[in-house]
Amino acid sequence: MDKQPGVVFRNVGQLYFPQIRVECHYSLTSEHRWSSSDWIGIFQMGWSSVKEYHTYTWAAVPEGYTEGTSVDYWAVFQASYLPRPSSAEYQFVYVDKMGRVCARSRPFTFCAPKPLEELETLKEEQDEEDGEEELLLVIPRAQLLQSRLEQSLKKQTALQRALDEAKREAENEKEACQRARSEWEREREAIKEEITELRDNLRQSCEMLKRLEERHKDATYSQEIQSTELRKLGAEKTENQQQVQDLKSELKVLADREEQATTELQRLKERMKKMSTQMKHDEEKRKSLQAEIDASAAEVRGLQEQLEASDHAAEGLRKELRDLSVQRSHTHAELHQARLQVAQLTLQLSDQDLALREERATWALEREAYRHAAEIDKKKLQDLKCELQRKEEWLQEERTEQDNVEAELGREKGLLSNAKRELQELKGALRKAQKGREQEQLHKQELVNCIRQLDMKLGIGHETKSNGTAAKCISPGCSSEKEALASSEPPRSFSLEESINSEVSAETLNQSEGDDSSVDAQEEKTQLSKPQTGEDKQLILPELVNPVLSELADSPMW
Repeated sequence: MDKQPGVVFRNVGQLYFPQIRVECHYSLTSEHRWSSSDWIGIFQMGWSSVKEYHTYTWAAVPEGYTEGTSVDYWAVFQASYLPRPSSAEYQFVYVDKMGRVCARSRPFTFCAPKPLEELETLKEEQDEEDGEEELLLVIPRAQLLQSRLEQSLKKQTALQRALDEAKREAENEKEACQRARSEWEREREAIKEEITELRDNLRQSCEMLKRLEERHKDATYSQEIQSTELRKLGAEKTENQQQVQDLKSELKVLADREEQATTELQRLKERMKKMSTQMKHDEEKRKSLQAEIDASAAEVRGLQEQLEASDHAAEGLRKELRDLSVQRSHTHAELHQARLQVAQLTLQLSDQDLALREERATWALEREAYRHAAEIDKKKLQDLKCELQRKEEWLQEERTEQDNVEAELGREKGLLSNAKRELQELKGALRKAQKGREQEQLHKQELVNCIRQLDMKLGIGHETKSNGTAAKCISPGCSSEKEALASSEPPRSFSLEESINSEVSAETLNQSEGDDSSVDAQEEKTQLSKPQTGEDKQLILPELVNPVLSELADSPMW
């Protein structure tokens, strides 16, 4: 299957007049990638290269063109650049920015119009002041056809634009309808959700009312639990205060330990300074002893050189003795004459041997003495080295002790920081406990207010029900039972109220010891804990008696 071309030429004529501009109409499909470097050229048939064009113009597109869409447009070749009339055939060629040929048109020719056959006469009316006049115009048929073609093309482009605008408007209306429908559906769903939420809220409100009634019933039981919790909180507060005191004492102990550690560190620093000075003095001693050892070694070398010189002299004398013995053997004849000389020489030799032996003995003694002195010096050096090593080990031990002391100081500082952090946590826990007590006190105050309001309401209801109960109670036993219940119930209600007030007053006194900032709350609670007047007692009595009387009135009489 052939691939669809990206560019297509439209309305290409067979003849064009070079005296009139030529319009080249073309269509760009969605597959073509248009660029501002695309151009259209007029090529003579049989061309082989893109550079063999006769003239060219840039391939334009309408405003608002988007890549990937189909569009129709045209290019204009001016008359001055067109080829001369001839029988040669030409064609339009569309070339993209890469130099590739995208489309070719069918062949056409340029020819001159014939003088008579191609002329047309037109009538044109003109309005003047005197009247209307008709003018006859003679123009070439090709020009007339060209103008009509241009008009029809303009009408076609206008219609195409109108059609595109109508399509856009239809699409916009369709989108608007879809948006309106979607909005209506969203609003409908939102209304449904609101209805369900309202139903849920109504259900929840009913449940909340039931829960509030249950809470109101459980309020009397929760008061006793809260009182026990308040006692426990008081005990915990005392324990926390005791812990705070213990922590303060531990902090003092840690501070004393830190001071002792600092003094011990100062003492160790002074000791280190003394040790450094002593080590410097020992180093100076060692250097002086090393210099003495070097001097003694130099003296030993000089003595050894002298000993070697004396040995050389003895060897020379021995050589002379050998020469004399040879001369004596050779000069046996002259022996008698030289006996005195030989005797003298033998005496001299004996003297010299004795002197040499004495000198050797003395040199041996001196050498032994020098060796002994060198050994003593070596022992001293070894002793000094051992002492220096011992001092270095002692210094290392002192350093390790100092490191241990510093580590202990670090651990004690860590313990101190932990103790401080625990103290802060305890303070935070105390604050939280105080806040919880304040909230509980506020809750108790609200409960007291609710009880008083209920007392008021029950007192008002009692007045309305008193007539009905009197009518129902016929027997004398019933009235006596009511009087007994009325006489027994009011003191109980009064004792309950007094116990609540006493607990509130005790809590306010405990809070005044722990926190000075809750003075206003204490004053309010002390006002609540004041003794009740006669009117208050009268209100409390009927509110407890009325339910009992109503139950007795409703129950059957046996």
